[in-house]
Amino acid sequence: MAATKAKAKIEEHPIYVIAGKDNSLVNSQCDKLLDQIIAPEQRQMCLFNPDAGQVSISQVLDELRTLPFLTDKRVVLIRSADKFITEHRTMLENYFDNPCATGVLILTANSFPSNTKLAKKLTKVGKLISIVEAKGRELPVRIIEYAHDAYDKRLNNNAAGLLIELTGDNLGQLYAEIDKLALFAGSEKDITTGHIESLIGHNRLFSAFNVIDAALAGNVTAAVERLRRMFEADKSTEYTFIGAFAYHFKRMFNAKALLDKGRSPYQVASELGIWGNKDALFNQLRKVSLKQIGRQIEHLAEIDYAIKTGQSKPKTAAEQLVYKLVAI
Repeated sequence: MAATKAKAKIEEHPIYVIAGKDNSLVNSQCDKLLDQIIAPEQRQMCLFNPDAGQVSISQVLDELRTLPFLTDKRVVLIRSADKFITEHRTMLENYFDNPCATGVLILTANSFPSNTKLAKKLTKVGKLISIVEAKGRELPVRIIEYAHDAYDKRLNNNAAGLLIELTGDNLGQLYAEIDKLALFAGSEKDITTGHIESLIGHNRLFSAFNVIDAALAGNVTAAVERLRRMFEADKSTEYTFIGAFAYHFKRMFNAKALLDKGRSPYQVASELGIWGNKDALFNQLRKVSLKQIGRQIEHLAEIDYAIKTGQSKPKTAAEQLVYKLVAI
């Protein structure tokens, strides 16, 4: 059973500006706003969505003032409207003074400075939706809220953390993964770590596990070949391999810590929820110490920083990680 988006009630305005530097987040918010204002079946007749570089201000104003057909609103949407706003600022200011009662204007832009006359007029007649990129500790909160608001699904902190590890810290991509997971979960109220591992992480996790397995066995050729196949099979691997390897290293660290405390493999597997590749995992753990695993986690963090700051290329950094594993 497919999940459906919960359509929240909103305070309607004749003008909206959605501003932010992350296009994926801006477009996601724009689509969400459209869902709240106009039904999909009405869009063919009541939505005007021209190219910002090809439409004139007179066309936009004419469309806004055209009476809607079979609905109470006519929507004009102009994406990437920075240049459009700059070129037609005076005409837009005049329209902001007296917007049409049956028209809704939506503009998306990279920025919308608050010190302009247009921005000050917007505060009186419409709504500015500022898209601020979430970072660090904000990410789990944002995707938990998105799962609840968009799909009425529960996503706990552990599941949110796993999703971020596997997908990366791009909020737009995380929202897209939540969209898929909500459908995958169907009528279930919770999006669980099991859903995430099954739908998103299975191939990445399995591939990363095989690379680690070959590296710890000392087979550098097999490890590098498996790593390269990961990158060839999925272009997004350069953004997600850190999460896949981090997932395994952290699981190895937790399992090794419990083994060192005297727990049996069966107890460790049960306590940590390890069901797949159990024998191979415990075989790996016999070859490494807790300190060595900890060093690999630290090295992975260094690689992540080097990639994000442009000091290293993802494929090169990944192969260096493999060589360090083989050298254990």
